[in-house]
Amino acid sequence: MKPLMLQGHERAITQIKYNREGDLLFSSAKDNAPNVWFSLNGERLGSYLGHQGVVWCLDVNWETTRFLTGAGDNSMRLWDVSNGKEIGKVTTGSSVRTCAFSYSANTAVMSTDKQMKFNCEIYIIDVRNADASLEHQDPIMRIPVDGSKVTSILWGPLDETVISGHENGKITMWDLKMGKEVHSVQDHSGSINDLQFSKDGTQFISASKDCTAKLFDTDTLELLKTYKTERPVNSAALSPIMDHVVLGGGQEAMEVTTTSTRVGKFDARFFHLIFEEEFGRVKGHFGPINSLAFHPDGKSYASGGEDGFTRVHTFDPSYYEYQFDF
Repeated sequence: MKPLMLQGHERAITQIKYNREGDLLFSSAKDNAPNVWFSLNGERLGSYLGHQGVVWCLDVNWETTRFLTGAGDNSMRLWDVSNGKEIGKVTTGSSVRTCAFSYSANTAVMSTDKQMKFNCEIYIIDVRNADASLEHQDPIMRIPVDGSKVTSILWGPLDETVISGHENGKITMWDLKMGKEVHSVQDHSGSINDLQFSKDGTQFISASKDCTAKLFDTDTLELLKTYKTERPVNSAALSPIMDHVVLGGGQEAMEVTTTSTRVGKFDARFFHLIFEEEFGRVKGHFGPINSLAFHPDGKSYASGGEDGFTRVHTFDPSYYEYQFDF
C-alpha cells in the first residue's frame, strides 16, 4: 500500500474532504490557501486564494460546482470550484470554526467561535444565488449557542435539522423550523473534534478528545457503538462499502517533540464497525492525524496530519478478502 503524498501546505492540515464522485480531494490547513487535488494521482489542480488566516473548515456541494471555506480571518467564503474565483463571502465577529452545505446546497450552515465579546452562534445562510452582495445579506437564521462552543457540525435528514458537536462533549440537535435545541446527549467527556455521516446518513460517528470514537443514530442520537484508543481521536470516518471504521489522532500536537514517532502512535487505526475490535493500523504521519476521509467508492482513504502532508492510501486486494471470524 504505497501512499500518494500530497505536499501543498506549509502548515498543519485542518480538514480534508472528497467530492461526491471522489475524483477530487479538497484540503485546508493552517496556512491561508485551501487546495484541490486529483485523488487518483495526487496532482494539485489549484488553490483558492483570498483568506487571510487559518482555514478551519471546508465543504463542497453535491455537483462539485461550489466550495465553502470558513477561516480565522472572521469570514466564510464561497468559491467556484472550477476556476478558484470567490463568489461571495460572509463576515462574522469571530473566527468561523465549522461550515457545511445542506444536501440540496440551497443553504449553508456555519458556526463561529466564542471570542472576545462575541458569543458562539450558528448561522444558516441562503446561498442559492450567491454573489458579491452575500456580505450584506442577513442570514436566514442565527441561533445563539449558550455554554460550550460548537466544534463540528452536520446537516440532519431533509435539511430540517442541524447536529452539532461541542467542546464539552455534548452533541445537540437543532430544529431549524423553530430555531431551537430539540435534543442533546452527553456521551463524550472531551471535546468533539469531528462528526462524519455513514454513506446513507442514518448514522454518524464522532471523534473526541476523550480517546474514543462513538457511533450514533442520526434520528434519535442514540449511542450505538464505542471505539476506544489510548490517544485523543481527532477524526473518524466510516467506510461506504465495508463494516469498517478508521480512526486518526495521536497525542496533542504541542507534546509531539518530546516523544518518538513510535510512542506518539500517529497511525490510522481500523476498527470493525460492529464488534468494536481493532484489526489494522497504517503508519506514516510524523504528527497527529487531524482529518480522515474515505473515498466514496470505499477503495481508498486519505489522511491529513499535523505535519502538513495529506496521504492517500489505496487498499490492497487483501483488504477486501479479510473476513472477521464470527
